[in-house]
Amino acid sequence: MVPKLSNSLKAHVSEALSQPIHTNLPRLLARKYIGMYEKIELCNDLLLKFAKLDFNILQKLHQGELGELTRWWKNLDFAKKFPYARDRMVECYFWVAGVYIEPQHSRARKMMTKLLTIYVIIDDTYDAYATYDELVAFTNAIDRCDDISAINSISPNLRPVYRALLDRYDEIEEELTKEDKLECIYYAKQEMKKVARAYLKEALWLIDVYIPKCEEYMKVAIVSTTIMMAATTFLCVMEENITKETFEWVINEPLILRASSVIGRLKDDINTNDFEQQRSHVASFIECYMKEYGVSKQEAYVEARKKLTNAWKDMNEEFLTPSKVPLFVLEQVINFARLAYIFKEGDFINTRSEFKDMITLLFVEPVKVMFEDKC
Repeated sequence: MVPKLSNSLKAHVSEALSQPIHTNLPRLLARKYIGMYEKIELCNDLLLKFAKLDFNILQKLHQGELGELTRWWKNLDFAKKFPYARDRMVECYFWVAGVYIEPQHSRARKMMTKLLTIYVIIDDTYDAYATYDELVAFTNAIDRCDDISAINSISPNLRPVYRALLDRYDEIEEELTKEDKLECIYYAKQEMKKVARAYLKEALWLIDVYIPKCEEYMKVAIVSTTIMMAATTFLCVMEENITKETFEWVINEPLILRASSVIGRLKDDINTNDFEQQRSHVASFIECYMKEYGVSKQEAYVEARKKLTNAWKDMNEEFLTPSKVPLFVLEQVINFARLAYIFKEGDFINTRSEFKDMITLLFVEPVKVMFEDKC
C-alpha cells in the first residue's frame, strides 16, 4: 500500500517498517520525525519551532561533551599506547548517549564514555593481544582491584591498560565521595569483575578452538556484552540518589536486564557473524547452534531471531509489570536493547557508513529553524 499513500504518510510508514518505533532510539526518531512533521500542511508551527530549538540546544551540550572527551582521549594518547586496539571514543559516546540523552545526565555520559573506551581496549586485549597466562594474571588482578600491589602481578605490557581501567574507577569514586555515595562503587566493581571473567572464558574458548553449547555460550556472552556492567555503573554515576534495593535488583540479573542482554548479544552475533569469523574470534551463537544441532547457518539465524522475539516479549512484559525500581531504570534497560537494533548490519565498533549518518543527525547538523515563520 505504500506507493498509494500521500508523500507525508508514506515517509512515516516507510520509516516505521524500516525501524519499528518501539525498537528505535527516541532521540534519533525525534530528529527524523521533525523533518517529516514540518511537511504536514496542518502542522503546529509553534510546536515545531519549540521542538527544533529544544533539539538544537541539547545538541550544543552534546557537542561540548564530545569536545571535552576528545581532548581527554588525545591527551592520553591511547591510540599509540595500544596500537592493537580499536580507537572508538565517538562510538562509545553515541552508545552512552543512546541510554541517557537528557541534559541532566551530562556527568554520567562523560564518565561512562571514558570507562567504555577502556573496555574496548580491554576487550581487544583479551581477544587478540595477550597470552592466556597473561590474561589469567590480568583477570586475577582485576579481582583484587582494591589491592594496589595487584598491578605487580601483571606482565609489564598489560600494566598501562590495567592502570587506565583503575583510573576510571578512581575518578568515579572521587565523585561519589563528594556526594556521600561511595557505597555504590562496590556494585560497579562487582560487575567489572564479572566482565573480566567472561572475557577470560571466551579467550580460553578461542585458544582451545572450543565451540560451547548454546546455553553455556549465552551464560557467558550476555555478561561480555557489558550491558549488565553498564546498567549498574550508570546508576552509580547518575546524580539521582539510587537506593540499595535498586542496586541489589540490578546485580541479581532481573529478567528484563537478562532479556536486554540477550538482545544485545544475539543482534550483534547476527549482524557481525560473517565479519568476525573471517578473523580469529570466539564462536558466536550461530556457530554454537550449528554445531549443537547439526543445522545450516540459515537455520541458526532463524533460531537466533526467534530468541530475539521472545526476549523482546519478556522485556516488554517486565516493563509493564509493577516494579519496585524507578521507571527510568527500566527505560534505561530497554534503551540498551534499542541500541542493538539501529544497525541493519555491523555494530557500533565495526560499522562506518550507517554510524556516520546517525552521528551527523544527532551531534553535527542542527535542525534549521525559520524564525520568520508565523507562530
